[in-house]
Amino acid sequence: MFPLAPDGPLKPPARKHRDADPGIGLFEDIRMTLQAAIATNRFGLGARPGDIAAAQSDPRGWLDAQLARDPGLPPDLRGVEDSATRLAATYAARKEKDEEARKPLREALRAAYRDDAARRTRAAIATDTPLRERLVHFWSNHFTVSISRPIVAAAVVPYENEAIRPHVTGRFADMLLAVTRHPVMLAYLDNAVSAGPESMAGIRRQRGLNENLGRELLELHTLGVDGGYSQADVRELARILTGWSVAAERDRDTGTFLFRPNLHEPGDKILLGQRYSEDGMGEGLLALQRLARHPATARHVAIKLARHFIADDPPPAVVAALEKCYHDSDGHLGEVTRTLLRQDAAWAPEARKVKTPTELVVSTGRALGADIHPAVDEGDTDVKAPRAEPALRSLALLGQMPFAAPSPAGWPDQAADWVGPEAMVQRVDWALTVGEKLGDRIDPRQIAEQALGPFAGDATRQAVARAPSAAEGLALLISAPEFQRR
Repeated sequence: MFPLAPDGPLKPPARKHRDADPGIGLFEDIRMTLQAAIATNRFGLGARPGDIAAAQSDPRGWLDAQLARDPGLPPDLRGVEDSATRLAATYAARKEKDEEARKPLREALRAAYRDDAARRTRAAIATDTPLRERLVHFWSNHFTVSISRPIVAAAVVPYENEAIRPHVTGRFADMLLAVTRHPVMLAYLDNAVSAGPESMAGIRRQRGLNENLGRELLELHTLGVDGGYSQADVRELARILTGWSVAAERDRDTGTFLFRPNLHEPGDKILLGQRYSEDGMGEGLLALQRLARHPATARHVAIKLARHFIADDPPPAVVAALEKCYHDSDGHLGEVTRTLLRQDAAWAPEARKVKTPTELVVSTGRALGADIHPAVDEGDTDVKAPRAEPALRSLALLGQMPFAAPSPAGWPDQAADWVGPEAMVQRVDWALTVGEKLGDRIDPRQIAEQALGPFAGDATRQAVARAPSAAEGLALLISAPEFQRR
């Protein structure tokens, strides 16, 4: 097997051509093919058969077109229930006192998560707008919720559908509001039960102030850990957001957002040096608008985007360009992404990013042009529902179950977190499994050309071609450093 993470960035190999003087036209064709490979693998989710050819005439235009149109909810996700329905079912299961009656309710919720997660993986493999889908995954990780909290586990994919997907090319302020007031986020970070010390509920000592949401909003979602806030600001934002809660079973519209005045801390607050007069829910709305427009938020978002798309140590010039665009466009994420696409560093031939396990599984599925996670028919419906277990087994083996990040910080986005010795062994084992399963049905030499184009080096091409079997050739390709990076 090839090493999964060679020292230093991976560069596309110099290719030999029969014509010693290919001329300007051939040189331009090679350059555009390289850019098409970058477009499909670095900015997209991996090339499907035909994708590099489709993007070759105008790689940047191919990406920009994906930002210009919103295809709506992917077909595989259209059967997913909304978050309110899932939270209401979760509340009902928790309320059930009889263990025998509660067991099937809990299992149904676990099955719903597994099915949703597999549908999400399948949607990423099948999408015709892979840049937009990558942005969904990026922002969903930025605003992480996790199945580590059983109260929200069955509603994590609906949360992404409702709070993230509609805003990936819109204004950051709109996404921030959608996320912060979403019942799944409020339950995940315990704001739903947070009570101001001087609120009616606080005075009766029914509940106390919870700072989780205030802390993560400042540290992770907006300003960043170096954004210039203090512990006092964390507490003040937590006080501002008291009352932002979720409708329980005794309320109307169970599982939806509900502002509870009896939990809200009365009086003025001071956040980041600015006074907020008593205004109930209005205080939180104003605070989120100001945080979205804060210069530290612009820089935090710029750094994370540049790190995700270009390099673990992002180029300062790119960060500055994204930061300026964020400020000038009032946080318009579509414009910020377009600015990223215009950066020369974003199109550098070096493949500096190691794929996460999710990226590896998805790009493999796309490269094979086959469903590596078999589907089963759902009767008369037009959409096939993926069988949950195969998809989740792959992601579980590689250590990245959907929505299972260990903390609100989300999954890491740097190579050191994904390419330790044990992780490398797991990737090779998984590649062998995929090879054994699908190798006899495909030609790995053709897959190498369609998936990697000019990124496939001579050593990889020769090893794949000389492999004793197609299964071993496919395993070699998936394990190759060219495939493991983007």
